[in-house]
Amino acid sequence: MIREDCMFCRILDGEIPADIIHESDAAIAFRDINPQAPTHVLIIPRRHISTINDLDAGDEEVVGSLFMAAKDIAQQEGLAEDGYRVVMNCGEGAGQSVFHIHLHLLGGRLLNWPPG
Repeated sequence: MIREDCMFCRILDGEIPADIIHESDAAIAFRDINPQAPTHVLIIPRRHISTINDLDAGDEEVVGSLFMAAKDIAQQEGLAEDGYRVVMNCGEGAGQSVFHIHLHLLGGRLLNWPPG
């Protein structure tokens, strides 16, 4: 399902350009236009799901595909050995600004804890 009002759905549809670095049947990944680390990649499912709260029992495969893509991209980007962070925000109060679930893969610098 593609939603016309969703920026990520519009990227999936080819309406908005993106630096796509990974594609699978279930997900795509592209570089964040406002990176918070030397490597900052967004990994999104091809199917529109607004937030973690909107996941259904059958969505395990979709969410799993996002994490498998993160693992592959981290390896491809040379982050696997030194470490990287994978984050998914849920809701405006947690910093979610695009309401289409997505992982942030961040790496290439020291990532302190706790995050800001």
